[in-house]
Amino acid sequence: MDIKEYFARISYRGSHNKADLATMSDIFQHHVQAVPFENLSIHCGETIELDLEATYNKIVRKKRGGWCMENNYLLSWVLKTLGYNVTLLGAKVYVPELDAYPDEIDHLLLQVELDGKSYIVDGGFGMAYQIWEPMELVSGTDQPQTPGVFRFQEESGTWYLEKVKRKQQVLNQSSSVPQNVEDEVCRRVYLFTLESRDIEEFRGCNAHLQTAPDSLFVTKSICSLQTADGIRALVGWKLTEIKYNYRDNMDFVEIRMLADEEIEKTLKEKFNITLDKKFVPVNASRLSLF
Repeated sequence: MDIKEYFARISYRGSHNKADLATMSDIFQHHVQAVPFENLSIHCGETIELDLEATYNKIVRKKRGGWCMENNYLLSWVLKTLGYNVTLLGAKVYVPELDAYPDEIDHLLLQVELDGKSYIVDGGFGMAYQIWEPMELVSGTDQPQTPGVFRFQEESGTWYLEKVKRKQQVLNQSSSVPQNVEDEVCRRVYLFTLESRDIEEFRGCNAHLQTAPDSLFVTKSICSLQTADGIRALVGWKLTEIKYNYRDNMDFVEIRMLADEEIEKTLKEKFNITLDKKFVPVNASRLSLF
C-alpha cells in the first residue's frame, strides 16, 4: 500500500507535509468526489471483505468504491499514515420509515483529534447525506456545507448527526419520493458515542449487512458519487442527479429510469466503475435514501 498511489486514485496533488485541518479537508473532499459509495459487490456475487489490503486493492487499484467499512477504514489508514490522531467510532443509522435506530452499530466513522479540537470524518455514508468536509465535534452549532446544513446534537453522551434539507425542484416528479419524506425539513442521520472501537467489532455487522434478507444493502443495489456541485446516484435502475443549491435554497433533481442495457455504460461514464462480474440491479425496498 502506497500513499502516493492513493493520492493518484483521488487526483490529489496538494501538499501533505503538515497534518493540519486544511490538508485533511482537501484530501477528504477529493476522496468523496473520486470514490463512490457503493455495494455493487453484493449484487455481483462477490464478498465484501473487512481487510485493509483487500479494500486498498479494490478502491485504489481496481478503481471501485465501497461502503462505510471500506471507505472509512481506508481513510483511517491514509490519515494515520500522514500523522493524524485517528479513532474508529461506531454509529447506528436512523431509519425514517420506522422512526427508529437499529439495536447494534451498523456504521463506521472516524474521530480525529487535531490542535485541541475533535473532528468527525465520515467518507462512507454516500447519497445526499454525505458530508463534504470534516465536522468539528460541537453540539448545537450549524455547520453549513455545499450539500446542506449539518449539525451535531449531544444528549447524555450520545451524539446525533442531523442535516437540514433544502427544498427540491424535481424535473420528473412521476418517479417520486414518498410524501412524508419530501416534507422533511431536518433528518437525523445517525447516532454515535465516543467509545473507541476496534475494526474487529465491525466483522459481524459487515457480514450481516451483506447477507440478511431485510438488509437495505441486499434489497437495493446502490452506487452514489459526490460531484463538484452535487451528487449522482444509481439505485437499482433509477439514476438520480442532484445539483445542490442551484437556486436560492433549492436543489435541482433529475430522475431517469434506465434500461438493463444502459447500466454498464452508466456505471462507467457516471461513476468510473467497471465491474469484473455480472451485475444484477435490485431495488426491492421501500426505504428512502434521499
